[in-house]
Amino acid sequence: MDGAPVSHDVFVHVRIILGMVLGLSMTPLVTGLTRFVQHPKREQIYPIHIAWAVFMLLAITHFWWFEFGLSSLQGWTFEVYFFLILYTILFAVLSALLFPDRMDEYKGFEDYFQSRRQWFYGSLTLIFLFDFVDTLIKGVEHFRSLGMEYPVRQVVFALCSAVAVIIPSKRYQGAFVTIGLIYQVSWILRQFEVLK
Repeated sequence: MDGAPVSHDVFVHVRIILGMVLGLSMTPLVTGLTRFVQHPKREQIYPIHIAWAVFMLLAITHFWWFEFGLSSLQGWTFEVYFFLILYTILFAVLSALLFPDRMDEYKGFEDYFQSRRQWFYGSLTLIFLFDFVDTLIKGVEHFRSLGMEYPVRQVVFALCSAVAVIIPSKRYQGAFVTIGLIYQVSWILRQFEVLK
């Protein structure tokens, strides 16, 4: 091996870096959600916004669990590493978009979220598309093991997110996040109950 690190060592190194970025993604979600407990009279809850914050907490947790599939990857390259960093940065972007540093310019979370709707749903579209590549990096066999439901799921989520970029309907957004949350919980319980 000429002193070169084994694949598992590379995976551990990459996982640490990804964990740091994902930690930056979790922080605004956790602190943002606790603001509603800390200041219940000052911070008015907007159901669509809160539901997406919960969805993102679940998605980040799921992503971290799902990324264990990279442990079997043999051919680590900078391109793969860079792609994974970009993918995790998307989670940080979405989290930051859900809970901005300041709300002075807005009447509340509804006003804020709807004013940044296109950025949020555009980034969400990218997350679902990036996931295709991420799953393929883990190998064709891994991709196939998820069944036909996986590509259908990704395409539907990406299309629904793209529609939300274009159409400002709050009713559509509410239905999308409600169905998306229920489906995400179902998907995780059915596919990833045991780490493999």
